[in-house]
Amino acid sequence: MSVVQCQLCPKACVIPLGASGDCRIRVNMDGRLRAVTYGYPSAIHIDPIEKKPMNHFLPGSRSFSIATVGCNLHCKFCQNWDLSQRNPEEADAVPLPPEAVSVAARQYNCQSVAYTYSDPSVFYEYALDSAMQCRAASLRNVMVTAGYLNDAPLRELYRHVDGANIDLKAFSDAFYRDVCGASLAPVLHALVTTKAMGVIVEVTNLLIPTLNDDDLAIRNLCRWIAENMGRETPLHFSRFEPQYRLRHLPPTPAETLSRARDIALAEGLHYVYVGNLLLADAGTTRCPRCARELVRRTGYVVELNRIENGRCPGCHQEIYGLWN
Repeated sequence: MSVVQCQLCPKACVIPLGASGDCRIRVNMDGRLRAVTYGYPSAIHIDPIEKKPMNHFLPGSRSFSIATVGCNLHCKFCQNWDLSQRNPEEADAVPLPPEAVSVAARQYNCQSVAYTYSDPSVFYEYALDSAMQCRAASLRNVMVTAGYLNDAPLRELYRHVDGANIDLKAFSDAFYRDVCGASLAPVLHALVTTKAMGVIVEVTNLLIPTLNDDDLAIRNLCRWIAENMGRETPLHFSRFEPQYRLRHLPPTPAETLSRARDIALAEGLHYVYVGNLLLADAGTTRCPRCARELVRRTGYVVELNRIENGRCPGCHQEIYGLWN
């Protein structure tokens, strides 16, 4: 029997003939590894870029968003579990080859294409080929991902990427192993490497009551970001809603999200946001030098944008991101 070993992510699945890897969509067919969802997304939407969430990347623009089924993580709290944890043979999908992605994005007046919802790490070849086609069409590429990818494929893909929102689910290897079926170190490597490659990186941390929401855990996560990625790295604290295998837990209280934001700011992070809950100033971008309100958002709607040539119009501080 001819087995193959997948080299894409740290799980390094050894796959017997006719079987799939842990992600469900990478299959050993006749001794060759095939991504069976290639060119067949199960989700296609036109989203505001703020939904990714990306607050420092072409604010107010639209992003053509695609995903196939499958994921190499199995987070018990997954908000998109009906897509990420589904087998390809169970899912509806439509043909959309890479060369058609950029055409469709242009048709719907989008400035970027987002590879999102499940995880582009597993529909890697489709994301890579689409990203190259989109770059050739002068479109931007955005990855929304858990960052669970080996170094070589990560570097190959992110040469064609402009922005990324990478989940840092907790600053705890035990959490990753027990709750997500993964490990922490590869994610930290992906965060640092992606930022070093010049990609505009924003980080999301979903705060889950009793699992990753204590003050020390939040402080350690924020401190790591500040020391290893830079204080200018935007951080989004997102509200947990009971989903998938954690339906017994309550939604994240507003007080927890406000406290997390205060901790992050106290640790020196410049741009801290709250998602999935409308709190005062939750989506506002302020100048880290003079505190001037630069971008005002309500939910995904940009109500005001004062940034001029990537800088604060008051004190001329450079503001991290892609603004034009």
